[in-house]
Amino acid sequence: MPATKSRAAASDRLVSASSFQIDVPETTLARARRGDLRALEQIYRAFERPAYSLALRLLGNVENAREVVHDAMLHLLERIGQFRGDAPFWGWLRQIVVNEALMKLRRERGIAFEELPEDDGTPSAEPAPWMLADVAHLESALARLPPLTRSVLWLYHVEEYTHQEIAEMTGKSVSFSKSQVMRGSSRLRDLLDPALSELHEEAAPCLTATA
Repeated sequence: MPATKSRAAASDRLVSASSFQIDVPETTLARARRGDLRALEQIYRAFERPAYSLALRLLGNVENAREVVHDAMLHLLERIGQFRGDAPFWGWLRQIVVNEALMKLRRERGIAFEELPEDDGTPSAEPAPWMLADVAHLESALARLPPLTRSVLWLYHVEEYTHQEIAEMTGKSVSFSKSQVMRGSSRLRDLLDPALSELHEEAAPCLTATA
């Protein structure tokens, strides 16, 4: 999907937690479509870790992330016959994981979705706010964001979904997605500011997937 120059530059300096861009041989996919258990296991093993990392980034909870991976892989078994190869397999499977994670967020009654005001004039292509943050401060700051805000930031800046795609997945509007990105990024910068002021001269960019 197309990305602006600023987003492309940010992506070059990030390591996505999902790392979903794994090529699966067509022969393996063909066998999996026929129900070959060994082929299905190969696919599961290849994507188990990136699926968990993405779910954890979106949900911020280990147990919920594990449940999402379990449910997503069950859907994989049920739906792999529907995959026609019109898009990369990793993108198709990643979408299943994202959908499961967002559904999990909606079902969690204990999680409050903070609705930021919509603003059609909101800039939507600001650089990611974590460019000079170290991992420890970044993890702490991300954990303090509202769940939906964190999810939208991650989907936009790291997974490079468009605002239109995020709006469709979350059941919100495009302007809401833009507002989440702008105001969520601003809040994340505020949370990171003490660390950034100390690290501005020497910190190396690092958004890594170690979960």
